[in-house]
Amino acid sequence: MKLKLLRNATLKLDYGGRTFLIDPDFGPRHSRRSFTGRSQNPMVDLPEPIEDIIAGVDTVIVSHLHADHFDEVAKQRVPKNLPVICQPGDEAAIAQAGFSSITAIDCFVRLGPIVLKRHPAQHGTGAVAETMGHVMGLSFEAPGEPTIYWCGDSVLYPPLRDAVAATGPDIIVTHSCGAMWDNTLIVMDDTQTLDLAEAFALATVIATHMEALDHATVTRAALRKAAKERGVDMQRLRIPADGETIELGVPAMV
Repeated sequence: MKLKLLRNATLKLDYGGRTFLIDPDFGPRHSRRSFTGRSQNPMVDLPEPIEDIIAGVDTVIVSHLHADHFDEVAKQRVPKNLPVICQPGDEAAIAQAGFSSITAIDCFVRLGPIVLKRHPAQHGTGAVAETMGHVMGLSFEAPGEPTIYWCGDSVLYPPLRDAVAATGPDIIVTHSCGAMWDNTLIVMDDTQTLDLAEAFALATVIATHMEALDHATVTRAALRKAAKERGVDMQRLRIPADGETIELGVPAMV
C-alpha cells in the first residue's frame, strides 16, 4: 500500500488495486475562519495542485461533513462521477453537492477484493461529542495487502480500542493533533496516540491531522519528543510531512 498525506486528514491511498481519496479538504490557506483567534484555517497550503491530487482517484471516502474533511472547494473540484463512501445520514448532503454514486457503510462494503468495515469513533467526550456529531473509523482488508485501521476523528476510548483489537491491523492511522473544543479533547493527542501505539505494539502507527488547524495543540515535533521520552520506536511511529508518501507491505512472518 502507498499512503500519501496531503494535509490535515486528506489522504490518498493506493490499496488493493484502487486509489482512494480520503476526506478531501482543498481550501486555500487562510480561507476559513479561525477556531481560536490564533490563525485563519487551514494554516498551510496544499503541498501539490488539486489536479494532481485527484488524478487517478477511483473512490472518495468522506468520514463526516466537517469542513476540514469535505470542504466547499472539494465539493466543486472532485469529479461528480466518482463513487463516494460515507457514513449513514450524510448521503443527502453529499447528493446535494452533485454526487450521484453514494454508498453509506452501515457495517461493511466490498470493492472487488477490498473489504471496508465501519468502526466506532467518538469526536470528543460528553456534550462536546454530541455537538461534533457522528463520525466513523474504517478498516481496509485485501489479499496481499497490510490490514489498515483508520481511526478517523476520534479520541481514544474503549470501543475504539476493542475494534482495533478485533481487527488486528498491521497499520493504524491516527488523527493526532490534540484539537480542542470548549476545553475538551476532540481527537487524539500525543498521550493517547502513544497509548495506542504501546497497546498494539505489532502495528505501525501513522500519525496524521497535524499542524493544519488553529485549535490543534500537538505538533509533529512534540509528538516525536513524547515518543522518544516514552521509548516508542520511531520505525513503528511514522509522522509524515504534508506531501509525504509512506509505502508498507504485509509484515514478514517471524
